[in-house]
Amino acid sequence: MRRSALPAIALCLVLAATGAMAQTLAQAFKPFVIRDIRVEGLQRTEPGTVFSYLPVKVGETMTEEKAQQSLRALFATGFFRDVRLEVENDVLVVYVEERPAVAQIDLSGIREFDAETVRKVLREQGLTEGRIFDRSVLERSEQELKRQYLSRGLYAAEVQTTVTPIERNRVGINIAVTEGEVAKIRGINIVGAQAFREGDLLDLFVLRTPGWLTWYTKHDRYSRERLAGDLESLRSHYLNRGYLDFVIESTQVSITPERRDIYITVNVVEGEKYTVSDVQLAGQMLVPKEDLEKLVTLKPGDVFSREKLQETAKAIGDRLGNDGYAFANANAVPKVDRDKRSVAFTIFIDPGRRVYVRRIDVTGNTKTRDEVIRREMRQLEGAYYDASKIQLSRRRIDRTQYFADVSVETQPVAGSPDQVDVVYTVKEKSTGALLLGVGFSSLERIAVQTSISQSNVFGTGKFLSANINSGRVNTVYALSYLDPYFTVDGVSQGFDVYKRETDASTLSVGAYVTDALGGGVKFGYPISENISISFGASVESVKLQTFSNSPVQFVNFTNQFGTQYTYGAGSVGWARDTRDSLIQPSSGTLMRATAELAGGDLKYYRMGYQHQWFYPLTRDYTLFLNGEVGQAGGMGGQPLPFFKNFFVGGPGSVRGYRPLSLGPQDPNGNALGGTRSVIGTAEFLFPMPGASKEQSLRLAAFVDAGQVFAQGQKFDLGELRYAGGVALAWLSPFGPLRLSFAQPLNKKPGDHVQRLQFTFGYGF
Repeated sequence: MRRSALPAIALCLVLAATGAMAQTLAQAFKPFVIRDIRVEGLQRTEPGTVFSYLPVKVGETMTEEKAQQSLRALFATGFFRDVRLEVENDVLVVYVEERPAVAQIDLSGIREFDAETVRKVLREQGLTEGRIFDRSVLERSEQELKRQYLSRGLYAAEVQTTVTPIERNRVGINIAVTEGEVAKIRGINIVGAQAFREGDLLDLFVLRTPGWLTWYTKHDRYSRERLAGDLESLRSHYLNRGYLDFVIESTQVSITPERRDIYITVNVVEGEKYTVSDVQLAGQMLVPKEDLEKLVTLKPGDVFSREKLQETAKAIGDRLGNDGYAFANANAVPKVDRDKRSVAFTIFIDPGRRVYVRRIDVTGNTKTRDEVIRREMRQLEGAYYDASKIQLSRRRIDRTQYFADVSVETQPVAGSPDQVDVVYTVKEKSTGALLLGVGFSSLERIAVQTSISQSNVFGTGKFLSANINSGRVNTVYALSYLDPYFTVDGVSQGFDVYKRETDASTLSVGAYVTDALGGGVKFGYPISENISISFGASVESVKLQTFSNSPVQFVNFTNQFGTQYTYGAGSVGWARDTRDSLIQPSSGTLMRATAELAGGDLKYYRMGYQHQWFYPLTRDYTLFLNGEVGQAGGMGGQPLPFFKNFFVGGPGSVRGYRPLSLGPQDPNGNALGGTRSVIGTAEFLFPMPGASKEQSLRLAAFVDAGQVFAQGQKFDLGELRYAGGVALAWLSPFGPLRLSFAQPLNKKPGDHVQRLQFTFGYGF
């Protein structure tokens, strides 16, 4: 390949190369002016690529030093196995021998990972089709693949690679894996523990020996990171119970020769148990000392607890942070009396400088608009730093449910000790869903659902969904829209349009069918951070059908008022929500009151109140109480339409009884519903034994109570039905599963019992 036509000069530069490093020229030569450059030996690489790496050009003077630079530059590309430079009549001739290219990569014997995951790992190491073959890259890929198997507990896995030359200077690579069996943890021993039972200490560990659920959690597979976390949990357990001198002396992890069984031994020294003799505050206190003393949770006479000491220091720092002292520190200095086995603490307070927030930045939002995040913030730029408002802003951003993670960081401003920048970092998650699903429940049996929804349309924070739901009881076609910030003050606005058919003939309720077509608008207004009120108006057209076996009350209603109704309804609601999470709450309350007033062909009212309370007993155990009451009735001389009655029983009310079956009945035992209802639930929530770290699994021991009462029936607490049992909630990879087994505690003749109840799939 010539750059220009030049006469040849017989001068040869020979390179002897070993590996990828060029060595000195075989013979010296006099400098000459390059009249042309020719490249020989190329098969795949473009000549222009070679020219771009050469440090010399046509017309420049070629020297021995530039020849060495040229050789080093071409070898450094990694494209060539050998490179030689020759000179013919002032023409620089570059002879190259290309490295082979990777034509294909075949995988065999891999079951633990899917093929695309393995290929992604190989690509990250630089091994993929079309690239230049490099033996060192292949070896590095082998080691990384072995490391991936080790992380899954497959210590006996063997990786063998075969490189086969093929035509056109290419190679085929075959990666064959013999996975072997997964190594399981067969024993975990804690040596030196006397104050606590070894079994109780092992319950603190995520790692464990094989159990009935470890096929899913995989906690019986060894992981260095998990073991480190378990050791820290063990250390915290002792330090929070007074063992100030506790230390983990050593940890041994051994594997059997056949690489199938792993044994872990942890050697500990417990030391003595200490109590707190005194706690004092010292340093610069810019708020009343009495306010800070109230934040001290570790009192004289208490057993020492590192957790309480850290909580105290954090509470003091947060309290000062609320007044603008962003970098306040509260450091506890201990004074240990080993003879008396007591410890006294002096907490030195350093508030630092009071600071302002110069700027608030948001990062990580590639789809969601800045304004959607910023409207949730309560800390303002230019105002004093307020830790409580900054954390409140973080919680409000998290509660939008547009993000998988929200974190906040305070950064000092260089050269301005009285200013900070606050940076919120969000990790967006998928907020749209196209669903074709099948669900199962003890109420619907089988239900098919198709829906498309987007809770963050075009990054605006608006919600839009279309839903088709087909079940044995309910068939629904619905379109919903909600703008949570219809105004800048946080007033929400939305609408619903729906067509819903309800067939109660397969329930414990008296037989009837309603076919409703309607729609409505709704507005919400925030009164405070936790309190909001809502308003709504709707119009609905209903066709009602009864049957020969329908209760006489239902038939009388249709005889008197017909079977087709059009009416409008207005609603108002009030809610106060302080729960710490919308998905798996563990603390806080939810109070909600609603009222509905209807007029037209149907005239009635409905009122309800619900109160939920979550109280964390420990980090893993939560007490949940729920109470609901309802009152409804007809107006304008009309009775309450029977299909607007309250119905109780089944999941969501009183488990252990068939859905909607409690309350007044007709002579055939069909439930009629009532105009008043009362429901109460007490649950003890706890993690699944053997999977305490799995947030997707939750167990509950519960007691339910409830009943409905007909118009004119005396409200009698003695008529309440009770049931107790256990329940499981699992956010499985296939959809949410809720399962309960309940035993009625005061079943009476005529009650319909259903001890096992479940829902699986998406909610209907």
